[in-house]
Amino acid sequence: MMHEPEPALKKAMNLLKELSEDEELREQYEARQKFLRDQISMIEGAQEEGLKKGMEEGIQKGIEESEAESKRKIALNMLTLGLDQETIVKATGLTSAELKAIQEEK
Repeated sequence: MMHEPEPALKKAMNLLKELSEDEELREQYEARQKFLRDQISMIEGAQEEGLKKGMEEGIQKGIEESEAESKRKIALNMLTLGLDQETIVKATGLTSAELKAIQEEK
């Protein structure tokens, strides 16, 4: 007792039959498949590149935020020690405006 093949299998079998009988049709099919694989490859490459760039930017931003927080803590300590603003600005690399903002937070 033979069963009717699944619709997807039947479609694949029909396509295989058509391709094996018509060389031009087979070449068109193969060219289309190559095009689709190339498109997928380009998309995957772009995704990997985007992810890499995003990670690099995130790391850089984290470093910058960490440096800014370190400078802020050092400036607070120097203010607590009673050092003058000019010395603190020179030592930390903060601007006068940034130092003033830190003082106002305190």
